Amino acid sequence: MRTKLIIFIFISSVISIHIKAQDEEEKEKIPFKQKLFTGGSISLAFYSNTFLVGGSPVLGYSITNWADLGIVINYNYTVYRDYYVFDDRLKQNNFGGGPFVKLYPVRFLFAQAQYEYNFLKVKYIPPANGGGVQQKDNLEAKSFLIGGGYTTGRMGRGGAPHYYLAILFDVLHEPGSPYTDAYGRTIPIIRGGIQIPLFQGSGNKQKNINY
Repeated sequence: MRTKLIIFIFISSVISIHIKAQDEEEKEKIPFKQKLFTGGSISLAFYSNTFLVGGSPVLGYSITNWADLGIVINYNYTVYRDYYVFDDRLKQNNFGGGPFVKLYPVRFLFAQAQYEYNFLKVKYIPPANGGGVQQKDNLEAKSFLIGGGYTTGRMGRGGAPHYYLAILFDVLHEPGSPYTDAYGRTIPIIRGGIQIPLFQGSGNKQKNINY
């Protein structure tokens, strides 16, 4: 039930942003291709007995000067120690992706929401002196990441490339989520990346955007 509510709020927000974007389009005409962007980020998390590292390429569309929508593809590698007993390990290779939205209340700050569906390859390694057997499994888990961050140099649609740093939390924390620790608790995910506008044109002059 909570998952459906979060998805409903996410979709409602996107629709609201789109409606406001139509109003902006009446005032400012920018070619569609100049609103497209690409880029990606690197994720890191260190928490108790959990380590995560990953990468997330993106393709997106700046629907207004203060809002971006896009699709992200993610890969994460996670290692848990002392998962069931002392000195055991659980390793996860996670592949997934989904839509995201970023809102910029001011030029250098943003809020982000991102839904993901994850496919996980799990390998359990028992303690070396425990006499256990390694096990493998395939799992699926949904994630809904919410957070925010800082960005440098974003000037609205069609501007120059810019860097960003964000902290995100999985508010669903489903069993198997790559963004939880061995006890199912949400861990902070640090993401740093770059956003690169596409097809902005060598002759395109960036306007001074007021947020």
